[in-house]
Amino acid sequence: MDRMLVLNAQLPIPRGHRVEVTEAIDETRNEPVLLAVVDLETGVRFRRAEEPQGELLHWLGRVLDCTVTFGGHRDRTVLVVDADGDGPGGVGAKAALTGADAAVEAAKAEADRWGGGDRMPEPEPERFW
Repeated sequence: MDRMLVLNAQLPIPRGHRVEVTEAIDETRNEPVLLAVVDLETGVRFRRAEEPQGELLHWLGRVLDCTVTFGGHRDRTVLVVDADGDGPGGVGAKAALTGADAAVEAAKAEADRWGGGDRMPEPEPERFW
């Protein structure tokens, strides 16, 4: 599963490098907030200045693309990471369940669109010999 991380900072991480990402769930907006990115190839750690609060999610991935924009009124980095979930630092349970719930809802909507599985089967015609 590819994840796009957008940051208001310069994080030049080369394509192909493995990274460990730490996020916290923002309870007011009910979405993850990026706290830290560790480049596992070089050991360089990028993290926010404020202290983390709430449930932390740790996951591993490999950088597919990195675009650093500088100049103008602010710096910005867009990282596309293939979140593979290998090892003990896999995607947190809350994030995994959120994705699973979304998949279930999409499957239900598709089933409803095509007639769904909630219809009663037609009775078999009476057989006589």
